[in-house]
Amino acid sequence: MKRKENAQAYLVMNNKKLTIDDIALALGISKTTVSRAISGKGRISQATRNKVKEFIEINNYKPNIIAKSLAQSKTYNIAVLIPSDCNISELPFFQNCMYGVCEAAASRDYDVLVIYTSGNETDNLERVIINNKIDGVVVTRTVVDDNVVKLLKRHNLPFVTIGSTNDPEVIRIDHDHRSACCQLTRLLIRQGIQKIALIGGNNTHMVTLNRYQGFLDAFRLEKLEPNKDNIYLNVENTSTIDDITENLLKKDVECILCMDDVICSKVLYKLQKEHVDVPDRIKLASFYNSMLLANQTPSITTLDFDVKTLGVTSCNILLDVINSQEVETKTYLDYKIFELDSTK
Repeated sequence: MKRKENAQAYLVMNNKKLTIDDIALALGISKTTVSRAISGKGRISQATRNKVKEFIEINNYKPNIIAKSLAQSKTYNIAVLIPSDCNISELPFFQNCMYGVCEAAASRDYDVLVIYTSGNETDNLERVIINNKIDGVVVTRTVVDDNVVKLLKRHNLPFVTIGSTNDPEVIRIDHDHRSACCQLTRLLIRQGIQKIALIGGNNTHMVTLNRYQGFLDAFRLEKLEPNKDNIYLNVENTSTIDDITENLLKKDVECILCMDDVICSKVLYKLQKEHVDVPDRIKLASFYNSMLLANQTPSITTLDFDVKTLGVTSCNILLDVINSQEVETKTYLDYKIFELDSTK
C-alpha cells in the first residue's frame, strides 16, 4: 500500500503529463526497463512489468497509447511482410502496398514494422512473434505451400494475406485477378483473335496461378481450346523470353499475353529489336500495369489495379480482426481494363 501511495503522491505533487522519465524516477528503475515493460520487448521479469503496469493504472493514464497497450495486452504494432527476393520491377507494388498499410495504421494509432522474408524462410518473423513485438501481420505475397501462413496459424496470431491462399480459413484481400484476366482474354477473343500465347512467371505464386486460371476460363467460356504449346510459365530471364518470342513469331501467333509488366517490357523490346510491328504483325497485352509500361510506343493494353487501396483495405481489416470484429473471409477489389494501341 505504501508503494501505491508514494506513486500517487509523486504525480499529484508534480502535476504534469506522465512520461517514461517520471515512471522510472517514481519506481526507482531505469528508463530502459520501463520501455521494455511497456512495449513487451526485451527480457525483464514479470514482476517488474506488473509493477510498471500497476503504476500507470493507478495514475489513470488512459489517453496515452502506453496505458492502452498494457491494459489490453497489445503492442500497437503490426508487421507487413515484404519478400526480399522480389526483383526491382516488383518493388513499386510492395512499396505502394506498404504505403497503404502505413497510412491506415497511423490513422488508428498503430505503428508498422517491416519484415523482409526470403522464399518460405520464417526466422525473422518468428523471432518478432516470440518477442511479442506485434499484434498482427499483413502478408503481401502468398505461395502454394505457404510456411508463413502455417507459422502464423501455429502461433494463433491475427493476420491477413494480400493474395489468395489454398487455406479456406485465411482472411484474404486481393484484386480479382482471375476475373480480370478472364475478361481481358475474352475481349481479345471477341475481336477475332484466337491464336493467343501466354507467358508467365513463378507458378508457386498464387497470383500466377489465378491469372493462368483466368486465361483458361476465358477460352472455356468462349467454347474454345487454348493451344497448350503456346503457354509458358516459370519464365523469369531475358534470354528465355527472347527465345519464346522468336518461337511464337514462327508459329504466327496473333497475340502475346504477358502475366506482368517485366515480361511484357522484355517481349516488346525483343519485338522492336527484330523490327516486328505491334499491333499490325502481332498484338501484345499485359495482365498488370506499372510504370514499366508507361510511355511505351505503342501504348500497351493492360489491367489496372489500385495497389495503395489494397494496402489500406488489408490493414483496416487486420485491425478489425485484432479488435475482435467480424470480417469477411474474402474481400475482392475492383480493376480496370485499359484497351490501348497494342491490341487495336
